Amino acid sequence: MEQTVVRVICAIGQSGQLGHNGVLPWEGNPSPEYVADVARFFDITRGHVLLAGPKTIASVPKFAFADRTIEVLRSHMDPEQTLKHYAGRVVFIGGGPPVWDIYARYVSHWDVTRLPYDGPADRWFNPLWLTCGEHQQR
Repeated sequence: MEQTVVRVICAIGQSGQLGHNGVLPWEGNPSPEYVADVARFFDITRGHVLLAGPKTIASVPKFAFADRTIEVLRSHMDPEQTLKHYAGRVVFIGGGPPVWDIYARYVSHWDVTRLPYDGPADRWFNPLWLTCGEHQQR
């Protein structure tokens, strides 16, 4: 049976910031590095699967639904069964800490961009996600 390739692509601030008040702390920043990061996300995920929590999926622009498979993850969904549904595909897991706490053990590739943001946050990147592979008990 074909394997599902599970990846994460995300951006963090200088101190690992991920979110603030329910959005990216740099949301709407027109500086070139932020605009390039958003464009890169949509380029890399094109043609693949994006699975994320409801808030993240709600923030995805309508154009993105045309060239990638997008599904909302719910807490009752079994990660292994959900990923098996996309066997042979590349699946990007989005949604931040609550989702990555569950799916990190399945991720084979983390693509993390460090942006020049160094302001407040209430969500942070957990470096343990990078090492929790199949060997860590959940």
